[in-house]
Amino acid sequence: MDWKLLAFNSILLGIGLALDAFSVSIANALANPNMSSAKKIGIAGTFGIFQTLMPLIGWVCVTFVAERFKAFQKAIPYIALALLLYIGIKMIWEAKKDDAEEDKVEKLTFLVLMVQGIATSIDALSVGFAIASYTLAQAIVSTLIIGFVTFIICMLGLELGKKVGKIFSSKATIAGGLILIAIGLEIFIKGVFLS
Repeated sequence: MDWKLLAFNSILLGIGLALDAFSVSIANALANPNMSSAKKIGIAGTFGIFQTLMPLIGWVCVTFVAERFKAFQKAIPYIALALLLYIGIKMIWEAKKDDAEEDKVEKLTFLVLMVQGIATSIDALSVGFAIASYTLAQAIVSTLIIGFVTFIICMLGLELGKKVGKIFSSKATIAGGLILIAIGLEIFIKGVFLS
C-alpha cells in the first residue's frame, strides 16, 4: 500500500474514532473547568494511547486469532454501554449530592480515566478488520496516526469544555454525565441494532 494513502486513510479513521473521546473530553472539562494544562495533556494522551492500542490489538486478533475475536466483538457495545452508563450516572449523582457544596469539583481519578479510555476505544478493536491487509509496520504507523489525531481532537474538546464549563459552573457536571450516557447509548444502538 502507498504510504500517503495509508496516512490519509488513517487520519480519516482517527477522526471517526476520536468523536466519542472528543465528547468525553468535553464532559471532563465541563466537570473540571479549571484543570491544568498538564492534566489536559494527560487526558488527551490517555485517549490517544487507547485509540492507538485498540486498533493494533484488533489487527493482532484478526491476524492471529480471528475466530475468537469475532465472538468477542458482539460484546463490545454492551461493555461500552455499561462502562459509560456507570461513569455518567456517577457524575450526575455526585453533582446532585455536591450541590450544597458549591466549590467542590468532581475529581477525575486515574481509574475513571482508564475506564473512559477503554469505553471510548473498545469499538476501535474492529478497525483491526479494516487494516487486516497491512503489514506489521503499516499497522503500527496507521495506529500511531490514529492516536495522534485522537490526541489533537481531545485537546480541542477539553478547551471547548473548559470554556463552556466556566459559564455553566455546577450544572456542567450533570451535562457531562448526560453526554457520557448518550455516547454509551449511541455505541450500543449502533453496535446492536444498526450493524
